[in-house]
Amino acid sequence: MDMRYAAGLDGGGTKTAVTVVNEAGEVVRAFASGPINYNGQDEASIRASFREMMALIAEACGGLDRCGHICIGAAGVSNPAVSSLLEGNVRDSGFTGGLTIVGDHETALYAALDSPNGAILIAGTGSICFGRSEDGATHRTGGGGHLVDDEGSGYSIGRDLIAAVLRASDGRSPETVITRLVLDRLGVESVQALIGFVYSPGTNKKDIAGLAPLLSEANALGDPEAQAIVRKCADSLFELAVPVIERLQLQEKRLAMAGSVLQKNGAIRELLLDRLTAAYPRLDCVMSPQDASLGAARMALAQTIGDS
Repeated sequence: MDMRYAAGLDGGGTKTAVTVVNEAGEVVRAFASGPINYNGQDEASIRASFREMMALIAEACGGLDRCGHICIGAAGVSNPAVSSLLEGNVRDSGFTGGLTIVGDHETALYAALDSPNGAILIAGTGSICFGRSEDGATHRTGGGGHLVDDEGSGYSIGRDLIAAVLRASDGRSPETVITRLVLDRLGVESVQALIGFVYSPGTNKKDIAGLAPLLSEANALGDPEAQAIVRKCADSLFELAVPVIERLQLQEKRLAMAGSVLQKNGAIRELLLDRLTAAYPRLDCVMSPQDASLGAARMALAQTIGDS
């Protein structure tokens, strides 16, 4: 019998990561293509990306018909229109096999724990917590976007750093080392220029989130404003995790932690771990790998085995 394959796609904001695995779960090809986010890309670009990805998947499998299942993890798929557009692109590219489309938090969970069950707390540019119990119940917190949500994320840290500079400049709070760090990073000389950067049409949420690494520097210098932001961030992420853990009764299960904030800011990570351990001493907290496309591929492989 010919070997069968499965493929996973992780549709990020700037690229789509793709992993192809064989029926033994071994990675046979991993590559990146263009983004497939309908909030930031035009239809023609997305269509071209899908055609490229399907061609490379076919090459890895020895024919697209030998790929039994594809799983796509992407943001915004709770909107039926988005799911329909993604499916249409896959089918128009010649794939006729099984297809699963889920939120990227679900594929990230599978990548982290090699299982659909448990929970994952993600703090990158945005923030979200998602979990699934063994009986299939799910719950999600956060993920509402930077305008109304995303507390504890890189964006919220960047925003709070800028706010600390403004308060110090006004005299509403003491002077802070954050001021010089932020101004130097942006290459501006005044608070007025900083405000101009914030409200410039060319500035997006990733530009604000790009300031987040400065928090580690300011915190290491013992800056009180930085320490307050660290505590606020850890508290916000703890608040995201608690409803998922409680509602799904995951107190003695596994929680994966992912995203640049938790990967790179040790102060936030350790403070969050302290809070989680105190509240749930039997909860197994693990750091997660970043390759959500592998999680998507594993989900697709499970479907391939189930369909055979």
